[in-house]
Amino acid sequence: MNDLDLGVFIKDHRKKAGLTQLQLADLAGIGKTTVFDIEKNKETVRFNNLLAVLQVLNIKIEFKSPLTK
Repeated sequence: MNDLDLGVFIKDHRKKAGLTQLQLADLAGIGKTTVFDIEKNKETVRFNNLLAVLQVLNIKIEFKSPLTK
């Protein structure tokens, strides 16, 4: 998955989970507009809101760096 479209990825997972944007927003403790913005790859989305959505959808992210062991 080299060219990851995060918005499409999240939208696909939301739909597979059987959730509407409003349901996902409620579960994540954010507004429906924020879910819409995430799915549209808006640059104004706060990182903590993105993390809340990922947590609800059980999507894990990993940070790697050659500078850490």
